[in-house]
Amino acid sequence: MELNYKTFGQGDPLIILHGLFGSLDNWQTLGKQFAEHYTVFLLDQRNHGRSPHDPEFDYAALAADLKHFLESHWVYKTHLLGHSMGGKTAMEFALHYPDMVDKLVVVDIGPKAYSGGHELIMDALLSVDLDAIDSRQAADEALQARISEYGIRQFLLKNLHRNKDGTFSWKMNLPILHQHYDQILSAIEGDDPFEGPALFIRGSRSNYIEDGDWPAILELFPRAELATIPKAGHWVHADAPELLLERVHRFLETA
Repeated sequence: MELNYKTFGQGDPLIILHGLFGSLDNWQTLGKQFAEHYTVFLLDQRNHGRSPHDPEFDYAALAADLKHFLESHWVYKTHLLGHSMGGKTAMEFALHYPDMVDKLVVVDIGPKAYSGGHELIMDALLSVDLDAIDSRQAADEALQARISEYGIRQFLLKNLHRNKDGTFSWKMNLPILHQHYDQILSAIEGDDPFEGPALFIRGSRSNYIEDGDWPAILELFPRAELATIPKAGHWVHADAPELLLERVHRFLETA
């Protein structure tokens, strides 16, 4: 699968992977800042953004997409950063293609299986009658009935696309994401641990990585270190971009 991407900068490669319902656009501002030191590749994962839609959707497929992308761009070793679902893709890739990963950065997600948390958002998105939508404001009003937080609605509405005929559609493959939601929540496993350097970053206001998760993380990533970003929730890159940038850059530059 040929993934949609944008690239900036020069230097050692750095791949950045977005989370569920996201796209490479979520990381453009930080990506351009990282590009002062690295060749940054921002990717849309399959069934997201402008990348192709496909009925197969699990972390093995997402990791295979990444491997194909790297080989197609003559990149055979890279720094790898992923947030949330993208973090699980990054972990899957590092465990199965370890020779292609220099340093691994995982933002606010662990390898464990999660019980859920996106059901309200999924139901809200599925409830929007796109045939009845004639503007972004109308779509926002439709979502508002189920999602009160303005910021979350604006994040989701970045997926709204106006077609040439004036109708609207979702950029993401919403039916497939809904169908494979259990795969998105599933645990990341590997026969052998990833022995390279790894940095797990969590927001202090998020519960995605709890203290009790750390022993299991170390089993798969024995050289991992943990950083907590103050006053940040799950979307660390939106809540504290400068702190995230500084912490990641320090990790990548350390010998």
